[in-house]
Amino acid sequence: MTVRRGKKLSISIQEHMAIDVCPGPIRPIQQISAYFPRLSPTSPTPTSPNPATFPIPASSPLSLSPGASRMGGAHLLSPLLAHGRPGGGGSLSLTSSMDTSVEINSSDSDDCTALGTLEFELRYEQSSNELHCTVLRAKGLKPMDFNGLSDPYVKLHLLPGACKANKLKTKTIRNCLNPVWNETLTYVGITEEDMHRKTLRLSVCDEDKLTHNELIGESRVPLKRVKPDQTKHFHTCLEHPPPVPSPTAMGEALRGISCYLREWENEQLHSLEERGRLLLSLQFLPPLSLDDKDVEGGGGGGGGGEGRRSGGLCVGVKRCAHLAAMDVNGFSDPYVKIYLKPDIQKKSKHKTTVMRKTLNPEFNEEFFYEISLAELSNKTLEVTVWDYDLGRSNDFIGGVCLSCHSQGDALRHWTDCLKNKGRRVERWHILTNELPRTLSHD
Repeated sequence: MTVRRGKKLSISIQEHMAIDVCPGPIRPIQQISAYFPRLSPTSPTPTSPNPATFPIPASSPLSLSPGASRMGGAHLLSPLLAHGRPGGGGSLSLTSSMDTSVEINSSDSDDCTALGTLEFELRYEQSSNELHCTVLRAKGLKPMDFNGLSDPYVKLHLLPGACKANKLKTKTIRNCLNPVWNETLTYVGITEEDMHRKTLRLSVCDEDKLTHNELIGESRVPLKRVKPDQTKHFHTCLEHPPPVPSPTAMGEALRGISCYLREWENEQLHSLEERGRLLLSLQFLPPLSLDDKDVEGGGGGGGGGEGRRSGGLCVGVKRCAHLAAMDVNGFSDPYVKIYLKPDIQKKSKHKTTVMRKTLNPEFNEEFFYEISLAELSNKTLEVTVWDYDLGRSNDFIGGVCLSCHSQGDALRHWTDCLKNKGRRVERWHILTNELPRTLSHD
């Protein structure tokens, strides 16, 4: 670029940008860590920065005088040598200060214990299908009230399918951060399949009378860690609930798919919502032979001999546990209806008595269907639990269907009944909120 005398200097935009963006070779910016390196605790002695690699300008406040350089930079590190020897204790003081920082930043001092700890025991009784959870104590809970204390209690849920039907709760201890409960909560009707696929969630909450209760922390334990008929002790740190993934963190292309999958997931969980447990007994009584009839008639018993002339199915409704509360008082008025479908003549309906204000009713009632084994293999037994309401339609609580086309525990219970003639087979069943299609409301 040449400029003649008497003419105005003009620079093109290309030349202007070239001058601005190309100032020369870019040098690394000096950082404070270059002068005070962070060393690992296992290093024997701290090494000073290499002056060839990190030159210190003479005008810098960190530059050393010739006398200081001969002393090895002891005056520069004088704050670190306050508790050490002025001559050669610099390495020891630097290491000690560095150990303190490592201890603070270690995983043992994070907020994993800021919420507190919970101590409890679990025991599964295989013979009675009962899961006992003994909540012992909590320590160092996070204060949630203005007075620096909390009113803690513990509530239990079984996952997946957490709802009010399987919620258990301890008593509340007022104004305490180290509560001791020593309270045993029992789940009834827990099968071996539940022990393999369920997870117990223990939530420690702070009770507030005027506002909503606040969650302090929770702990989750897979039930497969508990061996049958053995007590297992747990001492865990309370944690925050796992965050729910938000579709806003995804791209525009995945956002709609994520919302669709979440709605589908919620529908699946809603359709499989647990409404309680039902203890059912099945027994197929084979037809009596002539000798059996004579013995039964001669014995004078006569009870049930008429109904057993051609054999049939005996259905026993024993009890229910952890039913969903359908009334405003927090209880239900449950009763059980059973059908043997298809029912052309509409004579297979049986109904138990109504139990008032309870979520764990005991019925102990039996019903008999006169039917052959060949016909029974093509039938479906529908068992439903209802909440009785005076003056309006009854509320459906839950139900279960047993047939050769069922799945899981329902199929195993049905096949065991058909294979073992004359033997009473009892099994717990999970009540879901899915209303059978063939069910008629009455």
